This record gives sequence, C-alpha cells and structure tokens, in this order.
Amino acid sequence: MKATLKKNDKLANIVIISLSIVVFALVVLMRKVKLDIDFGFDTHIFPKISATLNSIVAILLVVGLYFVKVRNLDAHRKSMMLAVLFSILFLLSYVFYHFTTVETLYGGTGAMKIIYYVLLLTHITLAGVILPFILFAVYRALVGEYDKHKKLTKWVWPIWFYVSVTGVIVYFMISPYYL
Repeated sequence: MKATLKKNDKLANIVIISLSIVVFALVVLMRKVKLDIDFGFDTHIFPKISATLNSIVAILLVVGLYFVKVRNLDAHRKSMMLAVLFSILFLLSYVFYHFTTVETLYGGTGAMKIIYYVLLLTHITLAGVILPFILFAVYRALVGEYDKHKKLTKWVWPIWFYVSVTGVIVYFMISPYYL
C-alpha cells in the first residue's frame, strides 16, 4: 500500500500534541463553563447521539481489525479512517452537550454504582491518554511506516476499542437519570 502523506515528523509531532492539548483543555473547560443557550429542544439527545457514534466506532474498529487480518489493506484503511471520522463526530457531540447542559449524576446504588464509577473512571482516563497515540498510529500508516504503525496499534487498538465500548455502557447506565 502506498503512503498518502509526505513524512514530516516534526510537523506531525506539533499537530498531534497541539490537538491533544486542545481536546484535553476543552474537556476540562466544559466541566467548568456552561453556555446558557436555549435550543428549544431537549439537549439530552446529544448523549444518545454520542453513544450511537461510539457504537459505530467500536464496530468500525472490529471491521478494520478483520480486514487487516485477511490482508485487505484498502478496506482496513477505509474502516479505520471512518473510525477516526466518527470519533471526531463523537467528540464534537460530547463537548457540545457538556458545554450546554448541566452534568447528570449517576443515581444508582450499591454494586452498580461501583461498577459505573470504575467504568467511567477507566473510560475517561484511557480516553484522555489514548488520543495522541491514535493520531500517531494514523500518521505512521499515512506516511507508509507500517512497522511502526503495527507496533503502536498492538496496544492502541484494544484501548481505543475499550474506550468506545465503555462509552456506550456508561451512557446506558446513566441515561435513566437524565432530567
């Protein structure tokens, strides 16, 4: 498969690190800043959209893994680029919701509450950590450095998949408590 980007590690490092910092800052900021906008509809539709997008990402990750295992590299690349696109759409939906809507607290008790918070904590932590590595893995593939891409994706893929799946689980666990 042919590289689609000209290799420029210095620029890639700057872009990937900058994007990761911006996303991290947005996530921190959305917890502290609320935009008082009346959209005329229930903004709790956005978590449902986010969960749907996360579900699509998880499916695309499995599809992409399948295609690389059967050596259909063109289909693998398309699946993975779609996973990136849907992850971006997820992030936009997620940030938009949290900038405009008061946070919903989980209302469960007992073991379910512990499970919820363990899933939520691991989901948030791994989502925050994995972003630059996903971007580096994509970059390595786009510049044709497939050995480096493969080394990264051996551990990036399972974490990205975990983050996508747990995002959906967390949504289903908290959705009954939306006001």
